[in-house]
Amino acid sequence: MALNVPSPKEATEVFLSEALLSEARDLGVDITQAAEAGLVKAVSDKRAELWLKANAEAIAYYNAYVEQHGLPLDEFRMF
Repeated sequence: MALNVPSPKEATEVFLSEALLSEARDLGVDITQAAEAGLVKAVSDKRAELWLKANAEAIAYYNAYVEQHGLPLDEFRMF
């Protein structure tokens, strides 16, 4: 599921610090938009963490290969 594609909204209940909520209101922060942005980031971060965990063996293998043999096509690099 793409996180940046508009989709229907679903009401939910969240509990936030009264002080934080009050300050956000005073500053004109859109609470719903801020909460959604935070949740998008949390979901993205978790997906990245799970991807890294699922691919850890392949990443370790590739890193070991590069350590032993160098980067593929390294001889053609201009820097």
